[in-house]
Amino acid sequence: MPISNEKAASRPFLEVLYEDEYFPDHVLDKGRAVLVALCERIEAERPADLAALYALTQAATEEFNALEAEFEAAGSEIETVAREEMGGDFWFIAQAYGFDDADVEELIATREW
Repeated sequence: MPISNEKAASRPFLEVLYEDEYFPDHVLDKGRAVLVALCERIEAERPADLAALYALTQAATEEFNALEAEFEAAGSEIETVAREEMGGDFWFIAQAYGFDDADVEELIATREW
């Protein structure tokens, strides 16, 4: 299902990481797919409140956790720059869907990175 939210649909997720050769594109593609799927899920489920949104974003965060081994296998890791970019994209998604009072730390509370 394509993303209908124009802000989210036009967002170049993980853009800064794609510009850095340290981060392998094939793993970033999987991370971008997680973020796109999160947008699709928000549109399909229409979370009514922050608790419902956090359940969705934290599940997506766990998918990023699973990518850590792939980053490492490619000679990379989820380090400071990556954490900031990923967290920023989660926050952007919350804002794009009208959750202006979302807490970025709570959005990604299940992170292991």
